[in-house]
Amino acid sequence: MKWLALHIDARPDALEPVCDLLREQGIEGLVIEDEQDFQDFLEHNRQYWDYVDEDLRQSMSGKSRVTFYLEDSPEGYAALAAVRIALSALEKARPEIGVPILSMDNVEDADWENNWKAFYKPMEIGERLLVIPEWEEANSDGRVALRLNPGLIFGTGSHATTRLCLQALEKLVRPGMRVLDLGCGSGILSIAALLLGADRAFGCDIDDKAVDVAYENASLNGIGRDRYTVRAGDVLTDSGLKKQIGTGYDIVVANIVADVIIALAPAVRPLMREGGWFLCSGIIDDRAEEVRRRLEEAGFTIEEANSSEGWFSFLCR
Repeated sequence: MKWLALHIDARPDALEPVCDLLREQGIEGLVIEDEQDFQDFLEHNRQYWDYVDEDLRQSMSGKSRVTFYLEDSPEGYAALAAVRIALSALEKARPEIGVPILSMDNVEDADWENNWKAFYKPMEIGERLLVIPEWEEANSDGRVALRLNPGLIFGTGSHATTRLCLQALEKLVRPGMRVLDLGCGSGILSIAALLLGADRAFGCDIDDKAVDVAYENASLNGIGRDRYTVRAGDVLTDSGLKKQIGTGYDIVVANIVADVIIALAPAVRPLMREGGWFLCSGIIDDRAEEVRRRLEEAGFTIEEANSSEGWFSFLCR
């Protein structure tokens, strides 16, 4: 089945009435692109990002658009006709918001959300690991196979920060260890630790969708909830979550961003056993020295620093 990708370009003050119009027509799954919202996010959520690609900034310049999808079928075109009529009525009723412009693209693949899967292939990481997408067949050739379906959650193994962590884990993990994964995303790091020999792992993430994704990925690898626990919440502010996490971890790993690692640094030591390791990554190169300094201020010794593609990881004790 083909799909129609429809775009409505409008002034920023027209976005809300346009979205209301579409929902009244029974159309959901709207994608809203607004330069002001983008700038507001960057300004007020600095702790969640370190680097914004300049191409992305340029692509959002002057952007004020709503995108939605309809089936390329008689029913879809009937819905499109209803949207055109409703837009015309909106223009007459609300002349102050200007004239929204409707345009259309054809989308060949009905499963457009999953198009990215074609570009995600098995990856050898380090000396021992092979990350295999759930939908791919692959011979592990003696490597430790980690099957994964990240869905829409961060963590496929393709990003440099994740690879840095996986390469460190394959050297660190020993049988019987307990591992804590802060910001676990798809669960790739904590699941890898279990496959490499760790006895138990606990993962947590501020995104509650990560819980189901991580558990599903653990199941793909034959790992049950008797060995793996995943929870949603903020370890810095959620006392209930901190109680569930407990203490005495041999390895704490945090593949997040610089500001969150800085905030976590004083809180990580109580979670570790004496002599344990803190592995942190997701640090853009121009923040590396700042993070190093803050880790040392929190009482950590940097045992190893590694970098790849402009990103850093630190291994601390």
